[in-house]
Amino acid sequence: MTRPSVLVARAVFPEVVQRLREHFEVDDNPSDTIFTKSELMARLAGKQGAFTTGSERIDDEVLAACPQLKVVANMAVGYNNFDIAACTARGVLATNTPDVLTETTADFGFALMMATARRMAESEHYLRRGEWTRWAYDMFTGSDVHGATLGILGMGRIGQAIARRGALGFGMKVIYHNRSRLTAEQEQPLAARYVDKATLLREADHLVLVLPYSPQSHHAIGAAELALMKPTATLTNVARGGIVDDAALAVALRERRIAAAGLDVFEGEPAVHPGLLEVPNVVLTPHIASATVATRRRMADLAADNLIAALNGGTPPTPINPQVRAASGGPG
Repeated sequence: MTRPSVLVARAVFPEVVQRLREHFEVDDNPSDTIFTKSELMARLAGKQGAFTTGSERIDDEVLAACPQLKVVANMAVGYNNFDIAACTARGVLATNTPDVLTETTADFGFALMMATARRMAESEHYLRRGEWTRWAYDMFTGSDVHGATLGILGMGRIGQAIARRGALGFGMKVIYHNRSRLTAEQEQPLAARYVDKATLLREADHLVLVLPYSPQSHHAIGAAELALMKPTATLTNVARGGIVDDAALAVALRERRIAAAGLDVFEGEPAVHPGLLEVPNVVLTPHIASATVATRRRMADLAADNLIAALNGGTPPTPINPQVRAASGGPG
């Protein structure tokens, strides 16, 4: 019996690639080349499965060129690189890696928010430039985190984990806005208060974005929303690029309409809007919120679990469009 063939689209842990080789014919990418669309389609030719990251856009054009493709397994919790409607229409199962990165991403989101509030990057650059010659009472004074109002836009797993750190660790008052309100049992341990979006923007001392990207959330934070925020407020984005209008944010930071921002994700990344590189009151990191060895390995293992189960007639642990499997009786 011929074994299924899969593409591992980016370099991942060698042990995970070896595990996949025990089940499939594997075409991997140890040089970590980022494929163009035409290169991706060429490499996917004849493949039944793909192990992907956020770099690979799986859209209807790719799927039409690769009719044998049965499952795409993303090594990420986000999946805005997948056209889920097209995958479903063409009977391709899509999977992601939720849960395993929740706490690590929440750690990073909270750390980025604190670094932003306390002007850590700005003061480090000052020190490295050799400009620190004396103490001054107002040198790099920032804003307190403890006891402040933490606003969270997007109260899913990661949002709740950040809220827990703020409420229980730092005595913060938690307000949030989400597509749907949490249950009373979920809100109570955090003393979290559900508010409308405008109230969230007006009241938050530190606003953290943790909502998924979709056409509906594109530029959820733009010039109008930034104008509602306090001039002393900070904005932290560990969600997805495109949720914030980076051009509008650069202007708001330059004009000190808000105090500072911490950004781990960017519109059009890895490109960064040049305006964000020109202002001092921003902390910039290269999409590393889930970047611990243990967490990235768990993500890779879960993506592999999904691929192995889907192509071997099992039940993938974390499908995005499980109706494909139910409708087809399973890939393969």
